[in-house]
Amino acid sequence: MGWKNLGEKPVVETPWFRLNRADVELPGGRRVDHYVLRLPPVVLAAVLDDADRVLLLWRHRFIPGSYGWELPSGIADPAEDLAAAAAREALKESGWEPVAPRPLIRLESASGLTDSVNHVYWTRQAIHRGDPVAGFEAERIEWVPLDHAPGLITDGMVPSAVTATVLMLLHRHRPADG
Repeated sequence: MGWKNLGEKPVVETPWFRLNRADVELPGGRRVDHYVLRLPPVVLAAVLDDADRVLLLWRHRFIPGSYGWELPSGIADPAEDLAAAAAREALKESGWEPVAPRPLIRLESASGLTDSVNHVYWTRQAIHRGDPVAGFEAERIEWVPLDHAPGLITDGMVPSAVTATVLMLLHRHRPADG
């Protein structure tokens, strides 16, 4: 019953993504062109402290024109260790280096359009290494109590679907150390 990808041809290729046109066969045999956005893995770091606060960045995203709280995140090289990539991005964007991040959740945020996978790692340990190298990534870097997450999401202060999902997961089921 599934859709069949009979092949793809590149339309646009950049260091950040590829846009392909796929020849797709639908159930029943009808064929259609479908555009597919191919992206490298995205990694996020959910860093918690002993007071159940989470490290968040206040960011402006120019594409949707929105401001909001987000977890540190970035693109991983497909050959890179994903936990190491999440730690690298958190350090670069926040100045905090996560210690021994562990997998939390894997999310596909727009699977009808892209193969983008968000790999979220978490830890309760981080070392402050100083100012972030990529200080332009965030206007503010704060430790926000997890108990504030539902209100921030409801008030539209967390527009990122992945960050909102992770914050609600952490708020409801705080991962155990170990």
